Amino acid sequence: MSENNLKTKKLINYGPSGRAVAQPMDDLLLDNFFEHLTMERYANVQYFAIYLWFQEHDLNGFASYFLNESQGEMEHAHKFANYLIARGQNVKLKELAAPIQKWDSIEELISYSFNMEADLTASLQQLYSISERISDTRSNVFLDPIVEAQTKSEDEFANILGKVKFADNQPSALLLIDSELNK
Repeated sequence: MSENNLKTKKLINYGPSGRAVAQPMDDLLLDNFFEHLTMERYANVQYFAIYLWFQEHDLNGFASYFLNESQGEMEHAHKFANYLIARGQNVKLKELAAPIQKWDSIEELISYSFNMEADLTASLQQLYSISERISDTRSNVFLDPIVEAQTKSEDEFANILGKVKFADNQPSALLLIDSELNK
């Protein structure tokens, strides 16, 4: 190998996947990215299970809403995996817990979903904070639109929860909410 090739090779950082990277990822940040990826994948599976529950109860508006949410969470997981690959990482997928499939009420189910969204928001904020602290601007730029969309999603779930709570388990009121979600 020529001296020029040795100099060029030394100037390039390579990630664990062997891909050239401009900035290696901090271990703490990377661990948190993997944890968040697991949360997105779990939300995908959980929302699909909720979709099935609503389908089984002939509530097509709620079912459609949760199928869309399930697909959205898979898209988020896809974005995170692609980002990690772009940063030269090997994507490590962790085992997922089985989703909850039995619910006592729609309010309980929507409350659980709201809390899951709040946890996703908190995880994103933690990623953002770590990125900022270690000056990983690439990660902050990647996270900016995701944090904004996540905040909107959390607000949407809070709105649905408020309506369901106000409906107080009254079938006619829940059917109106279901009809609204079907639009």
